[in-house]
Amino acid sequence: MSDQKEKLETIKKLREMTGVGFSDCKSAIDETGGDIDKAVEFLRKKGIAKASKKMSRTANEGLVLVHKENNGVSLLEVNSETDFVAKNKDFINFCKELSVLNFKYKGDLDALKNAKMKNSSTVDESLIDLISKIGEKIIVRRAKFFDSSDGQIYYYIHNTIEKDLAGKIIAAVKVSNINENTDTGFKLAMHIAASGPLAIDEKKLDKNIINKELEIIKAELDNSGKKPEIADKIAKGKINKFISDNTLLNQPWFMDPKISVKKFLNESNSSNPINIIEFARFKLGEGI
Repeated sequence: MSDQKEKLETIKKLREMTGVGFSDCKSAIDETGGDIDKAVEFLRKKGIAKASKKMSRTANEGLVLVHKENNGVSLLEVNSETDFVAKNKDFINFCKELSVLNFKYKGDLDALKNAKMKNSSTVDESLIDLISKIGEKIIVRRAKFFDSSDGQIYYYIHNTIEKDLAGKIIAAVKVSNINENTDTGFKLAMHIAASGPLAIDEKKLDKNIINKELEIIKAELDNSGKKPEIADKIAKGKINKFISDNTLLNQPWFMDPKISVKKFLNESNSSNPINIIEFARFKLGEGI
């Protein structure tokens, strides 16, 4: 029992020294006969210790990537600590191959991280090697897949880094009832990239977001000393404006702020109004 307790303490110490997970530390201790210095060396040789220690840092640079094929479009965000690394050839090549795999696995991050790359290693294994080589924290942060079976997909890349492949902001939108001979879909993607809506309309806006905003508004008004009935009217006006500013159909159209997005879409195809099915906007590092 004492030997088992001593082993657990050694594993705990190794975890604190390296930042590596329990199972990898246990394997290292087993492999080196309990010698903690050799265990650290063992983990470093595998690239795990060096990579894991960097994972506590903040990574909000990198690339947002898009991949398009006939049956859909995928988006992917991969973060690094600095913009310098985002321009590194090895990092870019890793991201480009990952973007193709992301399309194959339809934006499923768990499946993507376990997928095999061209080097026969998994994405997670290749990521550890890349972190060890470059010396910065790198994370595969988020992914999205659009299936084109029930609509047309358009996307726009802002601050392009790799032509038609990657940039700092990518917005994609799936619509139906659109004239494919016009640039309406592309303009809509540009609007989303510029205006950053949270949802298509109020029905699809997260109630928690509305409630949190209302809480903030009411707290501000409580501190203003205004009468309750006046404060309630102001709060209602402010929350309605918040909803309007953050829902795609209600936002002022970026090319003509006098009309809403909804009005623009209706005017673009009055006989059969354009329907927005879904959208996504990946802005590099947003929310980190």
